[in-house]
Amino acid sequence: MRRLRKVKIVATLGPASETYDMIRALHEAGADVFRLNMSHGSQDEIREKHRIIRQVEKDMDSPIAILADLQGPKLRVGVFANEVEDLVEGAKFRLDLDPTPGDVARVCLPHPEIFQALEVGSRLLVNDGKIRLEVEACGEDFAECRVEIGGAISNRKGVNVPDVVLPLAALSEKDRSDLEFVCQLGVDWLALSFVQRAKDVFEARALADGRAAILSKIEKPSAVDAFEDILDASDGIMVARGDLGVELPVSAVPPIQKRLVRKCRAAAKPVIVATQMLESMIESPMPTRAEVSDVATAIYEGTDAIMLSAESAAGSYPLEAVGTMNQVAIEVEADPTYAQIIAASRTAKGTTIADGIVAAAREIAEKTDIKAICCFTQSGITALLTARERPGVPIIAMTSLTGTARRLCLSWGCHCVMTPELTRFKGAVVNAARAARADGFATETDQIVITAGVPFNVPGTTNILRIAPCDERLIYNTDPG
Repeated sequence: MRRLRKVKIVATLGPASETYDMIRALHEAGADVFRLNMSHGSQDEIREKHRIIRQVEKDMDSPIAILADLQGPKLRVGVFANEVEDLVEGAKFRLDLDPTPGDVARVCLPHPEIFQALEVGSRLLVNDGKIRLEVEACGEDFAECRVEIGGAISNRKGVNVPDVVLPLAALSEKDRSDLEFVCQLGVDWLALSFVQRAKDVFEARALADGRAAILSKIEKPSAVDAFEDILDASDGIMVARGDLGVELPVSAVPPIQKRLVRKCRAAAKPVIVATQMLESMIESPMPTRAEVSDVATAIYEGTDAIMLSAESAAGSYPLEAVGTMNQVAIEVEADPTYAQIIAASRTAKGTTIADGIVAAAREIAEKTDIKAICCFTQSGITALLTARERPGVPIIAMTSLTGTARRLCLSWGCHCVMTPELTRFKGAVVNAARAARADGFATETDQIVITAGVPFNVPGTTNILRIAPCDERLIYNTDPG
């Protein structure tokens, strides 16, 4: 299915979007990737959503990426005898390992790892940062705190610890079970929550064992500090602005988002900007002007994908939310300023033959009347390098591997087309021309740029750039071999 924009749309599935008809309608409206949130729903429910997505993919003959988002460890306070207490600014409040129901002076925090990492002056944020505590004294099983910002605290509210790296693995036992389950199902991407350092990614990669690509969620200050190492260890990145905005001043999030998107693009790895992009559309068919500007800003920055969470999973207007994102993307990418910003942010990187070929392909396509860049790829790397260039013409990613086509659905500008295994270059040129014509990118009178590697079907061998006509008669008359 041809899109009229290059940024991709990720839609989370949930109670509002779990039927065949709705999932198909969301794909038709613009969703390129479906996110399965492992925090909600049983494995049987996840299996059924996966089955429906693959049925939609088959019925529409259109590759679809599936992203399984692992829950990660959840840090929560215990329960209160009165279920809820009001903490007053300046008051003392104790956190400890005693499971006795809490009161206005104390509550259980059943996570000894937190106490091991705390220092005097550390902050603890409760209930999405609505309550802020500062540690005044701490030990192996307690923390005496002063209430900096008070409010109502109730049973099992979440806790964030922004100032320290916690000695916690990014994968809980539930995550390990879910990871194996979704890898056996056949998802394309695994989103890893609670990443603090690169070794968290290595653990997930070892368990996935090549069955899915690893996407790290950046939602903690420690992950921002260690971002280069995390990016190097990951196949993609999600800028998860929800928790990031809790653990950091909200004013710090926009520049962090911009920096991370730029770094991902330079590394030729896809990046998603996520959380609260069209939040008001959970209950309203129309977004706010500020939300539209937020979506547009991410697109102007050159992000690979923008994501809907509750808007499509549990909202009243999932189709309208996807449609809004789609239309905003079309408008932004048609703006001449967009092309100027993308070109100005393009940085030369890499010294391999493949780097040179994709850069040349982009420059030739933009300076002549070329309709598309067709890249043949097995691992997906050539398509990712081409996407890094952010060319002004469409990218047609040609591959014989279903998994590669699906994974590339997350990457900027990549229109994925399945092709049979090829052994001769002329066959590749003919297939590229047919794909460009069939999907409306070009006519017989147009030309395309083709990149490929010889020998065929060997990852990492991109070594050919060819400008070819879309008229097959001319191909057969002019192409050797």
